[in-house]
Amino acid sequence: MKLAYTRLVTKDVTVLARFYQEILGIAPIGSEDYAELRTCGSTLAISSKRSVDLFNAGAAEAAANHSVILDFQVADVDRERSRIIEFVGKFVLEPKDQPWGNRSMLFRDPDGNLINFFTSIRRALIQ
Repeated sequence: MKLAYTRLVTKDVTVLARFYQEILGIAPIGSEDYAELRTCGSTLAISSKRSVDLFNAGAAEAAANHSVILDFQVADVDRERSRIIEFVGKFVLEPKDQPWGNRSMLFRDPDGNLINFFTSIRRALIQ
């Protein structure tokens, strides 16, 4: 089995797709009702509430997530923080070394979904 997509439901695909384009550096492919950002190994899909209501029995609520964190591995958390500050504004967690060997930071997208950018620092901790 393979997890192929993570899909976010939103009231404004254009705004959310633009935000993810800025923080991921990947151009979205799609329309005002559905867009995809294809990363290495997986795809982040963004679907309009309208299309979910029409094609998926209205089974998802836009901007209601309080339990999922989107984790993106990056080369340098601190450099990414400097790069995305103008798009993010406020960080939930500033870059911090975690006891399991990652340096990570947390922030939210325009719909409130939680995002984690992390870098493995295990080798640095071992040395």
